[in-house]
Amino acid sequence: MKVGIFKRRWPLPAIVTCLISLLAGLVFFTGVRTYLVGLPYKDSFAAGAGDEWKALGGTWEVVDEAMRNDSDERGAKLITGSNRWRDYSLEADIMLLGRDGDAGLIARSSDEEQGVDSYSGYYAGLRNHDNTLVLGRADHGWIEARTEPLPGGVHPFHWYHLKVIVVGCDIAASAVDPTVGTSISVTMNEKDCARTGRIGLRSYSSGGVWRNVRALPATRADLQSFQAQARISPSDRPSFPNNPPLLHSDDSPTETESQTSGNYLSASIAQPIASLRLVSGTKPGNVTVRGVVVLTSPILYVQDSTGGAAILQPHAPPLKVGDEIEVTGRPEPHDFSSILRDAQVRLLWTRTPIPPLSVTASQAATGAFDATFVELEGYLESKKDGPGSTMVLDLQKGEQSFQAVMNRGRGDILFRKLKQNSLLRLRGICVVNSEYTHNLSPFVLLLRSADDVDVLVGPPWWSAGHLTAIGAGLLILALVAQVLYSRAEHWRLRAVLEERERLAHEMHDTIAQSFAGIGFQLQAIRNDLQDTNVTTHRQLDLACDLVRHSHEEARRSIATLRPESLDSIGLLPALDCCARKMVDGGSVQVVISSGGNPRPMPVRTTDALFKIGQEAIANVVRHASPTSLNILLRYEKSEVHLVVEDNGVGFTAGGDLVGFGLQGMRKRADSISAVLQIVSTPAHGTRVEVAAPLPPQLTLKGWPGYISQYLKERRSNAQKWERTHPYSYRG
Repeated sequence: MKVGIFKRRWPLPAIVTCLISLLAGLVFFTGVRTYLVGLPYKDSFAAGAGDEWKALGGTWEVVDEAMRNDSDERGAKLITGSNRWRDYSLEADIMLLGRDGDAGLIARSSDEEQGVDSYSGYYAGLRNHDNTLVLGRADHGWIEARTEPLPGGVHPFHWYHLKVIVVGCDIAASAVDPTVGTSISVTMNEKDCARTGRIGLRSYSSGGVWRNVRALPATRADLQSFQAQARISPSDRPSFPNNPPLLHSDDSPTETESQTSGNYLSASIAQPIASLRLVSGTKPGNVTVRGVVVLTSPILYVQDSTGGAAILQPHAPPLKVGDEIEVTGRPEPHDFSSILRDAQVRLLWTRTPIPPLSVTASQAATGAFDATFVELEGYLESKKDGPGSTMVLDLQKGEQSFQAVMNRGRGDILFRKLKQNSLLRLRGICVVNSEYTHNLSPFVLLLRSADDVDVLVGPPWWSAGHLTAIGAGLLILALVAQVLYSRAEHWRLRAVLEERERLAHEMHDTIAQSFAGIGFQLQAIRNDLQDTNVTTHRQLDLACDLVRHSHEEARRSIATLRPESLDSIGLLPALDCCARKMVDGGSVQVVISSGGNPRPMPVRTTDALFKIGQEAIANVVRHASPTSLNILLRYEKSEVHLVVEDNGVGFTAGGDLVGFGLQGMRKRADSISAVLQIVSTPAHGTRVEVAAPLPPQLTLKGWPGYISQYLKERRSNAQKWERTHPYSYRG
């Protein structure tokens, strides 16, 4: 017979071979094409996003459509891309934020760690210590390959365009000063080069700003074209509008900077920031303070040893955290700090950012640290989106609640990962101004970047979500255990029933046939005897009757072990067949009926109900002398009822109620957690009813009932249904 392809059972080795072939093909395809995945790449800084970048040191944040690192940390890195990227070009606009440092691009990066040169890859950057374009290899150590001086020098707070291209083991880089049109390029070749890796941004001893970061697949032809066009003529140079003024290596301001300074007086005397609160509002005038920049966005904050102040609408060159500045402006005293409006800002020099002042939430709530860079701890209560492009964290420490505000960009990843009830350590500017607090919390922390948030301890495992998950897991384990137990019990009962059937066949082939043979031999002996031996004839007739009776009992025992009809035709037809065999040749009328929606029953329940019904029918035939016998099988939502009722002689409550047959019926009922009820009235017949529980169908709506039924079945016999009619008849 032909078998359809959809009905053929595939052998397991063929299925495994097919899956392995598909997996190998997928791996091969991925290995060939994966270096192209993600390329070309262009940053999303202009949209205020930077989730795909990973920081290793520094203070990275998206500000004014560019990625900014305000830290002077040595070797701060920001990495993105795939470690399978192979040949590509990488370019960006770069601005240094300090002197005696460098900033640039990383290509083919891998094995990154926090620390100076703690990565493997290639770096090209602009260094203003010696005004050069530098190209080299980092392998958890620095190997400088080439340097080339940039005409006009490398100045802080000035935009440059830097490009790196890596093809095979050839690496080339170029830098362009768009203001004056000068450019320079360097190349290197390494025999045992790094073939693949990610891209990154890096600064050393100076902050930096990066924008328009792009990475494109590159070929050998692209490399040759790049080398041929490395020196860009002034007419072809790219346009960079709104370049800030240059700051030269000496400390004297340029002409442009002097114009920006307005009424700056070199002989002005700077006063402590804390003294601004003592300035009288009735005597308007400008004051001068000196301090270190602790925040640049959304408001410029400056701090000295006495306190901090906010600088509103400043006229200032590009600044970064750690710059020491001199500010001249109109003071506006407040309760805990002051504001300088319409201020003229002069950059004095670059220094290391000041460390935060460690305080408690209760101390910060007093207002004594307003406009000051602080560090404190708190438990995360909730998180939400704030106005504009900000995110707000609600925190609690002891009895004190407060908020922390961070910008989007790289903070999106951290914001999604933070979990409720985590213990956080935060660094930011403490602000008590109602513009930020909205009179809902005593103070707000303005975070500079996502790197100012450290998770000290995660949420406790006994949270409501975890307890719910554990409860659901235990419930699933209980269901699985119950299913496995039910299957094991089913297999055990099936094995018992199969053994019964085997014994029934063995008894039929041995004992029953032996009785038949003995009866035949006795009958033959009787036929051979003479008719004069009356006594012997009578004894042989008695022996034949005993053998015939024993044969019938053996056949009955064989039938009760496990009738094959129970599997083939069902419980009710099997009981009907059994009853008709017992009343065959008599005047008893057998009536069967069913009710409810029939449903599958466990093997154990079916077998026990058949044995109880068989014993009840046998007792009716033996003792009740009925004219009718009714057998009813009724299905309900969670039970099945078997009723055997007759119109025979019945019995009284004082009769023999401990017969062997009745004990067997009760034990079988107890084995399936069923209730057996026997009601009998003299001259009005007897009613035997057994109610057996059924497992509910496992559905989404029915699983609570399934669990309830499972627990009910495990209760002790004392907690089962009360037997209201404990009457029986002789067994």
